[in-house]
Amino acid sequence: MNRETTPLADNDCYLALKARDARFDGSFFTGVTSTGIYCRPVCSVKTPKRENCRFFHHAAQAENAGFRPCLRCRPELAPHSVVWSIQDASYILAHQAARLLDEPEVWAEEAPSVEKLAAKLGVSDRHVRRIFEAQFGVSPMQYLQTHRLHTAKQLLADTNLPITQVALISGFASVRRFNAAFVEHYKLNPTQLRRQGPARVGEVGEGVTVRLGYRPPYDVQAMLAFFTKRCINAIEFVTPDAAQPALGRTFSVEANGKLHAGWLLASFDESRSQLVLRVSDSLREVLPLVIRRVRTTFDLDADPVTINSVLHESFPDGDGLRVPGALCGYELAVRAVLGQQITVAAARTLAQRMVDRFGEPVETPWPQLTRLFPSPAVLAAASGDALGQLGIVKQRQAAIVGIAEAVASKRLQLHSGADVNATMATLKELPGIGDWTAQYIAMRALRWPDAFPAGDVALHKALGVQGKKNPAREAEEASAAWKPWRSYAVIRAWSGTLERPG
Repeated sequence: MNRETTPLADNDCYLALKARDARFDGSFFTGVTSTGIYCRPVCSVKTPKRENCRFFHHAAQAENAGFRPCLRCRPELAPHSVVWSIQDASYILAHQAARLLDEPEVWAEEAPSVEKLAAKLGVSDRHVRRIFEAQFGVSPMQYLQTHRLHTAKQLLADTNLPITQVALISGFASVRRFNAAFVEHYKLNPTQLRRQGPARVGEVGEGVTVRLGYRPPYDVQAMLAFFTKRCINAIEFVTPDAAQPALGRTFSVEANGKLHAGWLLASFDESRSQLVLRVSDSLREVLPLVIRRVRTTFDLDADPVTINSVLHESFPDGDGLRVPGALCGYELAVRAVLGQQITVAAARTLAQRMVDRFGEPVETPWPQLTRLFPSPAVLAAASGDALGQLGIVKQRQAAIVGIAEAVASKRLQLHSGADVNATMATLKELPGIGDWTAQYIAMRALRWPDAFPAGDVALHKALGVQGKKNPAREAEEASAAWKPWRSYAVIRAWSGTLERPG
């Protein structure tokens, strides 16, 4: 069964629930009629009777049916359900709408509404409501309300942020509306929910810690090895061989006209299929945005069952591999330009020089983390001589300055909610940006699962087409069987997990 287009049947859901199968975490939720509570399939409570179970493919459906989230398994920790299709237009549009609602950066300058959502999709608001409700069983605003409540519930349970701040950063216009929505959906107020959990006191400067779920299998060592190979001193470090493998980063983000800078530490609790995220106090006000970027950086919402149903035959040893993302799409784009037609090690050397020369200092608890990646404004103003002294050739200087200027002016948005085709077209209009660079940025920054840098030399070698007259065309033809998951096929090919026939 292909879950890309066919949801799990109720009996299949019950079998996954009985087995507490983490592969299906977030793919469905179980509403228990005898308790009025809905749970994840991995919940540790006693399995309810089959006749007491109702199954929902989205948390918003369960809440719309009157069920409250379980306080033990905490549905807000489940990985999101990310699905793709290349055939059904209504299906594609509905899921693109949900993707926009899930992405905080899409709404950085305005409050979301059905009318604004429809405008971004280029259709009427009536059409958006119709196809959204047909696909998800709830309206776009009900879906968004559940998303906001889940964000707030996680912050209440895992942090000591003031309730007023939780309400505002979760997307509610006022504390009064937040309290009313919480009581209506969860039958208790935010203060009562916080009292039911452990105290979250902590010392100032320790940061905020939250947990983020993912679906196994997940090759943690491969993911961290990818980042280790590209690690830049002063802005990041990786400890792949520790008892709890982790990545530390400096990080900055602009929100509501204010720059927030700080650090984060992402470590893996593989026994629970969770990523433990610790974020500096300076990033508290943008915590939902940071969480979203971390989810995309580590590809926590990938659905291995669906992806592997397409790729396993060609890449039998790659089932746990994910597509590494980026905390900052702008940074990824600059580093992609630095990596054009040179080795990963050489690109890392150039990036290191750039950070040493242009990176701003930042305070962190770790001596390895002392700088931020150069901001768009700084690189947009960098002279050719200054960049040339780092060993960057003129063509790449123009590309870097072009990207920085486009991002600084907000003409170019490089995040998972951006329109893929329009963004790639804008990228290719910049000097020095060709198809390889645009596809690579789409794969890692825009989180497009079907990106395919057909001109990549390492990919040609992995696919065995490097000696052909037109290796890019041969690679493109070979990739047809892997749609719509070609980004994952690229990562598996690079890792050497391709099984060639014969």
